[in-house]
Amino acid sequence: MKGLELSYQYYLEIGRPMLREKFPEYSGRIAAGLAGEGSECLGFDDEISRDHDFGPGFCIWLTESDNERTGRQMQAAYEELPGYFGGFPPRKFTPHGRGRTGVTEISEFYARFIGREQPPGSLRRWLHLPEAGLAAAVSGRVFEDPLGEFTAIRTRLKEYYPEDVRIKKIAACAARMTQTGQYNYGRCMQRRDVVAAGIALSEFIRNAMAMIYLLNRVYAPYYKWMFRGLRELSVLQEARPLLEELSAAAGQEDRWGRDALTEHSPYINLRDEKVVLIEKICRMVVNEWNRQGLSSRTDAFLELHLEGILSRVESPELRNLHVLEG
Repeated sequence: MKGLELSYQYYLEIGRPMLREKFPEYSGRIAAGLAGEGSECLGFDDEISRDHDFGPGFCIWLTESDNERTGRQMQAAYEELPGYFGGFPPRKFTPHGRGRTGVTEISEFYARFIGREQPPGSLRRWLHLPEAGLAAAVSGRVFEDPLGEFTAIRTRLKEYYPEDVRIKKIAACAARMTQTGQYNYGRCMQRRDVVAAGIALSEFIRNAMAMIYLLNRVYAPYYKWMFRGLRELSVLQEARPLLEELSAAAGQEDRWGRDALTEHSPYINLRDEKVVLIEKICRMVVNEWNRQGLSSRTDAFLELHLEGILSRVESPELRNLHVLEG
């Protein structure tokens, strides 16, 4: 059984009856579910992830006034619930995992991930929020929310970035993909600096995945789950196996010589299998930009598109920021 389903069944059979018996006056005010940090909230939990911070449990989200009146008592009652359920042992808490279940004030839950502006009040604030925090804030499942206060914030966040912010982040991501994959990987390989080349390649892969999430209008989760999460996305699904192949490709040191030149740059050496994969991924990204109306150019070299992409940002404040800010 996956963690979200385990949590839901535990709430239905154990949690909700306790809350209605001990706190009947709050039965129309309690939001409950499982959301936040952890692979189970993303639906990515497996046998390996069950070694910590996994097991029967759920979240209770209260308004500020309700939390002041009964939060401590409700948390104490929650902690008295049976640990074993459905054949699963009690939750094993790590120091970082404490507080992921049980009673939390609504504003405090969201503050962990996006700060006190809920939702953010400016484009600049949206731009600088940690994306993994946004992914965590809208993860999981709300079992019930009769007041709707918890869900109202969640719904706005799930509507995704304002479009100007999305476009600015796409431009920044494209600049980093160019810098790391289409430029510095090759420079490092020409110097025979395989460690720096490996770092550049890793950064390219991370930014390519971030680009795919942006083009799908889905927040990218914590880095450990970014590749796993690509399975759930529809746009650029064909890039996923190329990223996996790129990660697993053998060293290409013997493919680099002084005559490694191409139309764009001496650092795009098509004898290197990794470079070929990088270029295929960049070509896929360009094709999707064209489809979404973000660029009218067809060049595979991403940097050539930046001016056109940024021209689509309507906010002068965001448009005039350094391209890598975002």
